[in-house]
Amino acid sequence: MTMQVDINSKLKLNNGIEIPRLGLGTYNITRKKDVDRAIHSALEAGYRLIDTAAAYYNEREIGEAIKSSTVTREEIFITTKLDNSDHGYKSTFRAFEQSLSRLDTDYVDLYLIHWPISRRRNESWKAMEELLEKGKCKAIGVSNYMINHLEDLKKNSSVLPAVNQIEFNPFVFEREVKEYCQNLGVAVEAYTPIARGRKFKHQDIKRLSDKYGKTEAQVMLRWGIQHNVIVIPKSSSPERIKENADIFNFNISDEDMGVMNSLDEDLRYSPDPHNYD
Repeated sequence: MTMQVDINSKLKLNNGIEIPRLGLGTYNITRKKDVDRAIHSALEAGYRLIDTAAAYYNEREIGEAIKSSTVTREEIFITTKLDNSDHGYKSTFRAFEQSLSRLDTDYVDLYLIHWPISRRRNESWKAMEELLEKGKCKAIGVSNYMINHLEDLKKNSSVLPAVNQIEFNPFVFEREVKEYCQNLGVAVEAYTPIARGRKFKHQDIKRLSDKYGKTEAQVMLRWGIQHNVIVIPKSSSPERIKENADIFNFNISDEDMGVMNSLDEDLRYSPDPHNYD
C-alpha cells in the first residue's frame, strides 16, 4: 500500500481533532537533562506529538522542556495517561489536575486510561467524558484495551475512545484489535513500535533494511505507518530521534508488508492485556 505522508501529516480522530502520525515516546526518560535533550531534539526534528504518563514520573520535566523550546504550546500535541492507582470517578479528576499541574499547561490534547483495570475503569471513563466536555482535554482514549475491554466500554459510555494505544510492531501484531478499532473509528497508536530494538538482527528485518536502504528501526516504523497506525518510538538520543523521523520518503511493497505481517510471535515487553478481565 503506497502512502503519501510526511512528518507534518496528521490523522483525523473520530471527534475531528488531528493527531500527528509520528510522536516521541518518553517511557523511562526521567532525568531532567535527558528529558530536555529528547524533547528539544524531537521538536527540532519536526516531531509535534509528545507522549507521557503519570506512571513515567517525568511530566514535570516534560512540561519544563516544552516551555523552554521555541515551539508554541498550540503546535504541540501532548498525551498523558491515568495511573492505575488513580482509577475511579473522583480520583480521575484529581489525578488529571495533578498531571495538568506537573505539565504546567491549561489542557492536554489527549488523555488516556493507561491500563484496563477491571473494577473501576468505567467510572474513570465517565470522569474523562466530563473532562472532555469541559474542554480540559481535546480528546480522550484508552491504552492496552483489547476487544473485550472496548466492548465493555461501548456498553457503558456515550463517547467512543478517540485512540487506543497498544503494544504493536511486527513481532506483536495485534491484527484483530487493529482492525476492530479502525472499523469502529478508533485510531490505533503503537508503543514499542520497534520492539525496543531487540529484533534488529532478525533475518527478514535485516534483509528489508538492506533492500530499502533504511535502518531496521525505520523499516519497522514505516510498517506501522503503512498500517495507518500512529507510531511513538521512544529515544533520548538526538541521532536516533532524527533517524526515526526519516521514514516518509519510501514505501514498503505489499509483498514485503506481507512478509513483515507474518513475523508475529507475541513478543511483549509489557504485561499481556488479554489477561485483564
